[in-house]
Amino acid sequence: MKTSFKKIITYIIRAEAQLVIRKYKPKIIAITGSLGKTSTKDAVYAVLSKIAYVRKSEKSFNSEIGLPLTILGCPNGWSNPLAWLSNILKGLWLFVGPHKYPEWLVLEVGVGKPDDIKKTASWLSTDAVIITAIGETPPHIEFFNSHKHLVEEKSQLIKTLKPDGILVLNADDKIVLEMKTKTKCRIITYGFMEGADILGSDDKIFFNDKNIPEGIIFRVDDKGSSFPVVIEGVFGRNHIYASLAALALSSGLKFNMLDATNSLKNYDVPPGRMRLLDGIEESFIIDDTYNSSPFACESALKTLGEIKWDGRKVAVLGDMLELGRHTIEAHKNIGKIAKENLGRKEDILMVVGQRAKAIKEGAISAGMYGENVFEFLDSYEAGDFIKTFIKNGDMILVKGSQGVRMERVVEAILLDQKNKRKLLVRQDDEWKDKK
Repeated sequence: MKTSFKKIITYIIRAEAQLVIRKYKPKIIAITGSLGKTSTKDAVYAVLSKIAYVRKSEKSFNSEIGLPLTILGCPNGWSNPLAWLSNILKGLWLFVGPHKYPEWLVLEVGVGKPDDIKKTASWLSTDAVIITAIGETPPHIEFFNSHKHLVEEKSQLIKTLKPDGILVLNADDKIVLEMKTKTKCRIITYGFMEGADILGSDDKIFFNDKNIPEGIIFRVDDKGSSFPVVIEGVFGRNHIYASLAALALSSGLKFNMLDATNSLKNYDVPPGRMRLLDGIEESFIIDDTYNSSPFACESALKTLGEIKWDGRKVAVLGDMLELGRHTIEAHKNIGKIAKENLGRKEDILMVVGQRAKAIKEGAISAGMYGENVFEFLDSYEAGDFIKTFIKNGDMILVKGSQGVRMERVVEAILLDQKNKRKLLVRQDDEWKDKK
């Protein structure tokens, strides 16, 4: 979309979204953070949708155009003027005519550059704000003067809270927890650290009778009550944190906590976020290809390391983008962490992209066998190689930033090719046409 055209469309769509909110008065939950926004959004939706009519941001509609589109219930028009005209007419009709509108909106708010919150969400009036995690080297940090500057930008979302609103904070992230001083609204915290209002514990991977991992299980304590939570088909603490955030909100809204925990068992986890998929040659793929950052990549590698597995473990790691001056150090550290979690002599590390060379350097410096590390220029090359490399019983983690397009590696070894558009991230025609 050309800049001038985009500005005009954004202004019109946002104005319509404001009118629609004023007319229907839905309760609004806004979610931000550097990690786990989309999973948290989906977990919150899973809980709320059991008791009310709810709409959530589609995919990662979290920008200054994405939020209004979610509010209007319209798709992205991309570069098609007719599609945008259709969206504008739909928004107008939604305001003018009588419609059944969602009682709740669950909105994901992204921050990529300074003043993004001001552009994206300052016009919202929210009933709850959830801040997930930020970490020491979050994505997009290269666009900010400092880590503190990025944190300050994300905390601006708190200002959108109504006086009786609820602020939900990740107690395990000290930077996020410090945001409790920024509001007089009610605050509910979640995490694994003692003192969290919603306390998680005893998290582990569970296996079926064939010793194949099937999901995660953990416990949640709230006001003296304890509940087991089971989530099938996914791995990693990111999904546990997402569930804890949803349960913290549920507690704040005085929902039935047992019903809330049960609603999370099969919640709709989006593609590319630590999902277990069947691969060719009776292999298994942990697909975490939506995006990457040092914190998220470390978490994924530790999850791979925790899985008790007789076959080879293979980590295919692509570039982590938008880290600025932290790029080389962050990639080398991931290499060290990869070595720690691929400790057996049969385990394999594959790195993809120019920056990922530092992952290889870090892994070898930490003591990983050089012959067990493979390097590729891009995801096409890595996909072609891995098709002939994998063996029966391999457990393969694939992860990388959006721009590296690591879903192509998963596609190369995915067993269910008929449903790849549903199973994999970035399968829209607009993404498929990009090189």
